[in-house]
This record gives sequence, C-alpha cells and structure tokens, in this order.
Amino acid sequence: MKISARNILKGTVENVAEGAVNGVVAIKVGNDTVKADITMDAIRDLGLEYGKECFAIVKATSVMFATGEERLTCLSARNQLAGTVVEVREGAVNGHVVLETASGLRIKGSITNEAIENLGLKEGVRALAIVKSTDVMVGVE
Repeated sequence: MKISARNILKGTVENVAEGAVNGVVAIKVGNDTVKADITMDAIRDLGLEYGKECFAIVKATSVMFATGEERLTCLSARNQLAGTVVEVREGAVNGHVVLETASGLRIKGSITNEAIENLGLKEGVRALAIVKSTDVMVGVE
C-alpha cells in the first residue's frame, strides 16, 4: 500500500467498541494502542475483529504535540503517545517532528516552526504526540 500519509502503523485489532453509527477500533501497534473512530459500515466492510492485521493511518498534519510525558486529562483526544523527540526538520514555515515511543513506534507530525520553537521541541525532549481518534483511518490488505 502506497499513500501520501506519513504515518502508516501496522498492528492488530485489540478491540472493537460498536455503536449505532460509529465504532472505536483499538489497534495494538507494538506495545502502544492507537484508537480510530470510524463508521460501523467501514468496520464491517474491512472485516475488523479481534486479532485482524490492519493499519492505523494518520496524516502528519493531524498530529499535535505537547511537551512532557504525562497524559493530558484536560484534553478529549483519545490518542496521546508519550515518547522522545528523535528528529526535527524545519522548513520555510512548517517543520516535521518525529517522536518515538518506548516500544519503538515512530510518529511524524507537521507543525509550524513557531510551534516547534515555542514548545522547545528538539532531539531528546520528552513529549506527547496527540491525535484525535476521528483523524485515524484504518486500512487492510
């Protein structure tokens, strides 16, 4: 599968919480879990059930960052991945930040250079990568 999203995370379905219209699919990626809020039609069409291999797909522009490693309880985003910044590349206006979790999961976000500077994001800094579950797409082969 080739797509333009920077984050294509291979894992297995850990749980499916079914709702009337949407469901939340928990995808185990290494020791980390990424949750996707997708339609029940998509869950059925993709055959998502416990143990099925799949991909959590996240555009870099959907990744936000916060400094520190404590989960933010004042934030509604389901996906808050703690790790260490391993790469920062600034461009003319925006830059890319890569965070690696303790289990080796890498997630790349695209944020403004101003945000990189204001947050003090540089290699070695502890941070959270934050993604709303509605911004996570799910793919299967």
